[in-house]
Amino acid sequence: MDFLKEAIAIEPEIIRIRREIHQKPELAYREQTTAKLVAEQLKALGIQVKQGVGGTGILGILKGPKPGRVVALRADMDALPLDEIAEVEFKSKVKGVMHACGHDTHVAMLLGAAKLLANHKDELQGTVKFLFQPAEEQGGRGGAKPMIEDGVMKDPKVDYVFGLHIDGDLNSGVFGLKGGAIMAAPDTFVVRIIGRGGHGSAPHQTIDPVYVAAQVITALQGVSGRMIDPVQPFVVTIGSVHSGTKENIIPDEAVLQGTIRTLDEATRKRAKAKVEQVAEGVARAFGAKATVEFEKDAYPVTINDEKVTEQARKKLRQIRGTRTIVKEPILGGEDFSRFLNEAPGTFYFLGTRNSAKGCTYRNHSSKFKVDEDVLKYGTASLALLASEFTKPTGIENE
Repeated sequence: MDFLKEAIAIEPEIIRIRREIHQKPELAYREQTTAKLVAEQLKALGIQVKQGVGGTGILGILKGPKPGRVVALRADMDALPLDEIAEVEFKSKVKGVMHACGHDTHVAMLLGAAKLLANHKDELQGTVKFLFQPAEEQGGRGGAKPMIEDGVMKDPKVDYVFGLHIDGDLNSGVFGLKGGAIMAAPDTFVVRIIGRGGHGSAPHQTIDPVYVAAQVITALQGVSGRMIDPVQPFVVTIGSVHSGTKENIIPDEAVLQGTIRTLDEATRKRAKAKVEQVAEGVARAFGAKATVEFEKDAYPVTINDEKVTEQARKKLRQIRGTRTIVKEPILGGEDFSRFLNEAPGTFYFLGTRNSAKGCTYRNHSSKFKVDEDVLKYGTASLALLASEFTKPTGIENE
């Protein structure tokens, strides 16, 4: 099967669907319009559809007539709270909401792959599950966990799972793969510093939480510099500071919001403990009190199966007009990590950077643009991995 040739044949349809979704972006847990479009497209292909999975998620199931393994392919559907500045003819029609991370392309490419596989249903060995996931950008409970709780990885049990993400840092047509840890656990936290307010002219009569907050922020940088093994990728960032109402009033409280990014569970556990100890200790030294609260449902580290990733790399090299590279780990978080905790698989990237087309801004930028020429490659790659990994014997010995 020449999936690239077939993807090229339906490329206009893939682009049309992508643009339709792009113009109607929806935030986490609100993806009703996108989900409706997905369900209609899958049903038209004769694929079994289950709606309302994990909230607004969609599960499509395509069973081949021959025995084989079960492969799940995932696309996330939600957009970001951002005004689109990028100049495209199909600009977002929803104020303050934009597909700035490429999830619209993920949906379109997976629908394209579903069409290619449905066209070859009689040759299909095993079963393919299409997971259209809500709320990847939510960052806490997300959308993968609710879908897993609704049983998408069972009945039949998924043997392999694959996810594809558009990457504004990689050149167009480049697939980036890496076995092992590929994306970080994004642990968000809130530090609440409780002091004693008073008049700005008499700070000695107060316990100034703003001053204490400044010391905490400075001290937290020592966690990465002096308390965590320097060879371990680790970041602690304070991105939000809120306190006070007027220049001559020392407030009673200051609130810091931050994030920790780690690539292994041991470092993650140690870093969280150290952030809590430093914040509490510094505050105590100045007579204040600090409480530290971490997001309870933070995404785990995204860890690709080494063997599956290498097998996938070999297969993707067959797609003409593309090349594969080893993708360096990044400290962004990804909800797909939870699917990888349920079955071996790989989360891989497809480059869309093309300076000639103005596609030079990174994901999550209000100027983010996608080189639509790469959508056929992503479509072909998903179909190819599904058809290969559903083989009854797998491809472990190839």
